[in-house]
Formats: sequence, structure tokens, C-alpha cells
Amino acid sequence: MSIEVKFPGGVKVDAHTDPFVISTDQPVKAGGEGSAPAPFTLFLASVATCAGYYVKAFCDSRQLDSDGISLTMDTVYDPMNKLIGKFIIRIFVPVDFPEKYDNALINASNVCAVKRHLSHDIEFETLVVRE
Repeated sequence: MSIEVKFPGGVKVDAHTDPFVISTDQPVKAGGEGSAPAPFTLFLASVATCAGYYVKAFCDSRQLDSDGISLTMDTVYDPMNKLIGKFIIRIFVPVDFPEKYDNALINASNVCAVKRHLSHDIEFETLVVRE
């Protein structure tokens, strides 16, 4: 997958991944206009929405109604490492949702590709290319 990054003005940064443009900005307090989510917010949202996708897919595969299901994700900051140390995902289901599927919903959310990529070492290579 290739993503092209462009700078449309101010501290905005856009990621072009055909056919979409994903716009980012910084909050006003960080010198931006607050016109779009910050890149880190998009990163966090990708973890939460990926988990949500797999929960929805699990329900769909078993013809379980997902209308009353929602997720929240909170983060716990690790001051020692100065990074997020823990993600807490809560899956809210209606009272009448079959309890026998609770662990399966948790397992489905853990299949998330974004989450799995965070759980092992990834090599980053950054180059400067003159044109």
C-alpha cells in the first residue's frame, strides 16, 4: 500500500490513498485550526474502529442483531515510558444479548489487524529522496 502525503497549508497534513483523502490538522492550542482530527487521534480511532469492525462482522456471521451494540475505547498513559500503556475497549451489548457470546465478542475485537500490528516489533525505514 502506498500513501502520498501533501501539505495543504498551515499545519494541515493530508494522506492521499486512492480514492480517499484523509485530512489532519492540529488543535488550536498546538498551532492548528482544529479543522480535522490530529494524526494521533486518527491512529487511536483506527484501533477502536478496527475492533468495532470485527465485533460487527462476528455478529453478522451469526445473524446476531448488532443494532444495540457499541464500543468505547479509553487509553491509560504510562508516564514511565511516556506512551500509552493500555487500551481499554468496552463492548456494550443490550441486556438480552446472549451471554454465551461475550468471550467471542472479546476474541473478535482482538483479531483487529491494527491491534495485531501493535503487538510485535515493526521496522521503520525512512529515506530522503531528491528529485
